[in-house]
Amino acid sequence: MKKILYFGTIILLLFSACRKPERYSDIPEIKFISFEKLNSTDGILTFYFQDGDGDIGINNDELYPPFDSTSVYHNNFFCDYYEKQNGIFVKIDSVEFNGKMRLLDMNARIPRLSNLKEESINGEIYLAMIPYREPTPFDTIKLTFYIVDRKLNHSNIEEVVVIR
Repeated sequence: MKKILYFGTIILLLFSACRKPERYSDIPEIKFISFEKLNSTDGILTFYFQDGDGDIGINNDELYPPFDSTSVYHNNFFCDYYEKQNGIFVKIDSVEFNGKMRLLDMNARIPRLSNLKEESINGEIYLAMIPYREPTPFDTIKLTFYIVDRKLNHSNIEEVVVIR
């Protein structure tokens, strides 16, 4: 099955060497920046993040609890997909693929952003995604998303509405 979400993640950290470092909350905070459509199904989601203790990210080789494959925290980026149907956004949890229903999984792993013990970090995260299910007669979608840090603190929830 073709993955619904490409995790070709490009991460750009914005650090300032000349100023006194900012101190943020240890609970991560995110802010939607943009969603760029690349074609009829693909796009790039960009959002800002900040975290006071720099514990955002899970490396691919980290497969022990709570990051093991059976845990909800195997991923640290969580995204829900909605379609606007008859004027109301409806959450889509599964899609038909080759005659079988499959879960629509838009979640992913953001890799470690800092290896230092504790530091305030901020920057932008770019996620290459396939947020459109095909075929669908609906032209407006909504994505809601949040991140979770290594101490399992949940960020705020952001959303984006996209017209195809």
